[in-house]
Amino acid sequence: MRKEISRFIDNYFAEMVAGNAAVFAGAGLSVPAGFVDWRNLLRPLADDLDLDIDRETDLVAVAQFHVNAHGANRHKLHQAVIDALSADNPPTKNHELLARLPISTWWTTNYDKLIETSLKQAGKIVDVKTSVPQLANTRPRRDAIVYKMHGDVDHPSEAVVTRDDYERYELDRGTFLNALGGDLVSKTFLFLGFSFTDPNLDYVLSRLRLKFKADQRGHYAIFKKRSRLKGEDDDGFEYARIRQALVIEDLKRFNVKAVMIDDYAEITEILEELSRRYRRQSVFISASAASFEPWGEAAVFDFMRQLGKALIANSAKVATGLGAGVGNAIFTGALEQIMEAKAGHIEDFLAIRPFPNVIPDNAQRRAIWDRYRREIIHNTGIALFLFGNRDVQGTIKSASGMEKEFEIAKEEGLFLLPVGATGSTAKSLATKIANSDIDSKYLNQFLDLQKPTDDLLTLIGPIVELVTTIREGK
Repeated sequence: MRKEISRFIDNYFAEMVAGNAAVFAGAGLSVPAGFVDWRNLLRPLADDLDLDIDRETDLVAVAQFHVNAHGANRHKLHQAVIDALSADNPPTKNHELLARLPISTWWTTNYDKLIETSLKQAGKIVDVKTSVPQLANTRPRRDAIVYKMHGDVDHPSEAVVTRDDYERYELDRGTFLNALGGDLVSKTFLFLGFSFTDPNLDYVLSRLRLKFKADQRGHYAIFKKRSRLKGEDDDGFEYARIRQALVIEDLKRFNVKAVMIDDYAEITEILEELSRRYRRQSVFISASAASFEPWGEAAVFDFMRQLGKALIANSAKVATGLGAGVGNAIFTGALEQIMEAKAGHIEDFLAIRPFPNVIPDNAQRRAIWDRYRREIIHNTGIALFLFGNRDVQGTIKSASGMEKEFEIAKEEGLFLLPVGATGSTAKSLATKIANSDIDSKYLNQFLDLQKPTDDLLTLIGPIVELVTTIREGK
C-alpha cells in the first residue's frame, strides 16, 4: 500500500476512534449497486429534449430545461427518479464495510436508501433526515444520523434536481446548510463517489474558508486517477487529466486532501483495512475450565482476573461469552479496572454476551448458539483462547465450543491467539497454527506463549504486549 494511502488510513482511523469521523457519499458510491449516476438518470429527459446527455456538462440545467419545456410540470422528472432509484437493490460491500465502522455522521446527495439500509443491517439505530422539519426531531438512542440533503426517492416531489431547486435551496432547505457547516467544522469528512460539482456544498465550503481561513478542519476525498475512456482521443484524455488535476488543486483551498487511487477496487481495500484496524481494538476471549490442574482453582481465577484488568488498562475492548468456570473472573477484572480508572462508560470497554441456556430443544439451542457466536466474533479482530476443558459426566474433555469459536474466528479473519501454555483445548489449537500462518514480526512472541509455565501470572505481560502490538499494527 502506497505511503499516501497508508498515511490517510492512519489519520482517518484516529478520527474514527475519537468519534470525529463523517462520510459524505455521492452518486459514485451507489453506482456499483446497480443504480444510475446523475447523467444516466437524466438521459431519458435529455432524449425528450433532443439533447445528447453525453455532451452536456451542466446536468442541473438539463433538468431545468425539461421542466421549462413542460410548462413547469415535473411529473416526468419525478418519475425518472422513481424509475431509476426505487429498486430494492442490496448495499455493496463498500456500504457494508462503512456501516460497521464507528461513524455516526453521514451526509449524501443521493436519493436511494443504500446507506440507511446498510446501517440497519449492521444492527444500528438510524435517524434519517430528508426534510427540514425532521431536523428538529431526534430518534432515541440513535447510532447514526443520515442527512439526505437533496431528498429521498420516496418523496420525489421534494427532490432537489433543477436549477430552480438549487436557487431556492437556502430559502427552502437552508437549515441543512447550517447543519452541514457545523459538521464540517467539528468532523473530519471522507468524500466518496463525489464529484464536487454540487453548488450547495461549494457554497458551504466557501463560507467556512472565508470564516476560518488558515484554521479550517482537514478533510479527505478519494479520487480515481483519470484513465483513458474507450474511444477517447489523445486531446480529450489530456484535457480531462488536466482538469482533474486542477479540481484537486482547487480543493486545497477548502483543506480537502485528495487520496489518489488507480482502481476503484482500492476503495474496498482501504475500507477493509480501516475495518480490520477497528475490529482489532476488540479482543474476543474464549475460555472455559472445569479442571484447574496443575495450577489450582485460586491461581487460575487470579490469572484471569488480572488479565482482564491488564487488557482494559491497555485500552483494549474485551468481548466474552462468560465461559464456564473462568468467564466471570475475566469479567470481574475488566470491570474493576473500568470502575477504578473512570475513563469511560462500561460498554465502551466491555461487551458481555452470556449464552442463552434455557432452550429445551438441543438442535434449536445449538443453532442459536452458532449464530450468537458468529455475531460476537464478527465485531472483534483478535481471538484469545485460554484453557478449554469441560466436565462430561465426571470425565474432563476438550471444549467443543472453543473449537467452534476457533473455526468461526478463522473464517472471519481474526488474529488467532491460542495460549498453549494454559493447556487443554488452547494447547491443541496452537498446534493447528503453522508458523507460516503467523506474521514473522509476531512469531517469537506467539511461540513464547506456548511454553509451559508453573506461574500463570507470568503470561499476562507477554499476552498484553502481543495484543497491544497487534492492535497498533506495529
